[in-house]
Amino acid sequence: MADEKETYRCNVCGNVVEVKGEKEELTCCGEPMVKVEEEKPKRGGCCSR
Repeated sequence: MADEKETYRCNVCGNVVEVKGEKEELTCCGEPMVKVEEEKPKRGGCCSR
């Protein structure tokens, strides 16, 4: 079973962290960090036919 990782970003300085397992509220630059959602690939482009 793969470990689930969550990625968080600071909207002030751009710092990015990955968290495995349990976590408390993450803060950076005095502000809460925001969870970064994984982008889904868009259809089209050079690789779709």
